Amino acid sequence: QVQLVESGGGLVQAGESLTLSCAASGSIFKINAMAWYRQAPGKQRELVADITSSGNTNYVDSVKGRFTISRDNAQGTVYLQMNSLKPEDTAVYYCWSRVLLRFTLREFSSWGQGTQVTVSS
Repeated sequence: QVQLVESGGGLVQAGESLTLSCAASGSIFKINAMAWYRQAPGKQRELVADITSSGNTNYVDSVKGRFTISRDNAQGTVYLQMNSLKPEDTAVYYCWSRVLLRFTLREFSSWGQGTQVTVSS
């Protein structure tokens, strides 16, 4: 019903930048919240940043001042600009969305497939 397609991951050196993108498609009436999570090897998945339909944002403390989440409501796309990357940012990054489905207006949450971000020291 809802598909999330991520792009932009890769291998960078510490201090460099990357931008992740996630495009939502499907039977969507309205996209409410969107977010980025990450999961490092051997660790639980954690929320990195989220953004509401009105643009309110929230960040985990470890990325504040370095990462910026934004969204293009017209395109149904969320971005994560990651600056000053550190080796501890290495993880698989997952996009998440909560939408209202077309026709039923039922709330529906979905995940992207994940994109690897590796930061070398």
